Amino acid sequence: MAQVTATKSTTIAASPETVRAAIEDYTRRGEILPPNYHDYRVLEGGQGAGTVAAWTLQATEKRSRDVKATVTVDGDTVTETDANSSMVTTYRVVAADGAGDGTSVTVTTTWQGAGGIGGFFEKTFAPKGLGRIYDELLTNLKVQVESNG
Repeated sequence: MAQVTATKSTTIAASPETVRAAIEDYTRRGEILPPNYHDYRVLEGGQGAGTVAAWTLQATEKRSRDVKATVTVDGDTVTETDANSSMVTTYRVVAADGAGDGTSVTVTTTWQGAGGIGGFFEKTFAPKGLGRIYDELLTNLKVQVESNG
């Protein structure tokens, strides 16, 4: 089994505190999720660390994953750890380079992929597919934060 990683970033015209607060607000997370996410619900908490949320991620027409994520927060990083798999997603929120340049948000998901030829295809194609999903999620986050600013 090989580790598989998917990463996408964007810059948002708002302070890191404002962006992090939006990411940590799981009561409103459904508003920014792309159509690949189904049955999103908050099971415990709703704001930041200690929140437990669940959803089905429809990565492709034939591949879906039931996620039950527990949230931790450590400085500039919000982490979602899936109880149903090895999948871990982090949102790193830091001031963008240069004065007044807003906030850089990077979402990264890692998991232990399959072995053999299936693992080769997973490692090759899954990050691209998940990257497209994250592009949409980050665009939705950017629109939400910047329109409420």
